[in-house]
Amino acid sequence: MSNVKLSVNIAGVELKNPVGTASGTFASGKEYAEFVDLNKLGSVTVKGVSDRPWNGNPTPRIAETYGGMLNSIGLQNNGVEAFIKDDLQFLKKYDTKIIVNVCGHTEEEYLNVIKALSGTEVDMLELNISCPNLSAGGLSFGTEATCAEKLVRSAKNCAKQPLIVKLSPNVTSIAEIAKAVESGGADAVSLINSVMGMRIDTVRKKPILGNKVGGLSGPAIKPVAVRMVYEVYKAVKIPIIGMGGIMDGNDAVEFMLAGARAVSVGMANFHNPRATEHVLEGVIGYAEKYGINDINELVGAAHL
Repeated sequence: MSNVKLSVNIAGVELKNPVGTASGTFASGKEYAEFVDLNKLGSVTVKGVSDRPWNGNPTPRIAETYGGMLNSIGLQNNGVEAFIKDDLQFLKKYDTKIIVNVCGHTEEEYLNVIKALSGTEVDMLELNISCPNLSAGGLSFGTEATCAEKLVRSAKNCAKQPLIVKLSPNVTSIAEIAKAVESGGADAVSLINSVMGMRIDTVRKKPILGNKVGGLSGPAIKPVAVRMVYEVYKAVKIPIIGMGGIMDGNDAVEFMLAGARAVSVGMANFHNPRATEHVLEGVIGYAEKYGINDINELVGAAHL
């Protein structure tokens, strides 16, 4: 049994350890429960939940790339009512914090989900501001600081749970967006979301994905993610949850040294269903090797 203090605090919510799952890669955890003991994880962030069922994007939706994968699922889900009735009931059986990724096309759609979850056992909300803002010509809420701040302020005003805001890397300055959402009332930020990319079938001479473009995730984006966490740590005072290409404990430690208080494991779950447990074991092993008594000692240590 390790003597390392592993608990971390995100916006007043105590996580037993800093390792959790990234939205979109773990669904509700049902698919992984026979491989992973969810009780060991600090948190489980479920895939995006909207106010009504979404069908998602046209197929094909997945394409492999060097060091990662492209996906264009389109946040397909059964809606918040089905989530509360089915997925949330499943997750409540486990001793882990439940984080729901909230998505929408308009401010009203986001708020509908937040209100529906207000009286539930959900521990935190993760506002996915990478969704297209239909009232702004399809631009993502998270790519323009004023728009992001406005949405976050509205969400915070009706949220009963602490509000994490998930930041898009597809911006000129992620630090500027982070400061805007902090000003809007965000309790924490998570980053990064996937990086926009594309693959073309050279035989068919057409894009491989049905939606033409998709989000790149996996080890290929990790250096970008670590750099952005490092920049955001210097720009805001609220906690950071880092993600983007984490495959092992050493990757997770990199994010914590850059400024992340917790980390989320995403694409690695597809490669190895037990990836989250392996990452946690690696973090503990690192702390023991280097005499770290409290895992929080790592947070932002690269800035010292």
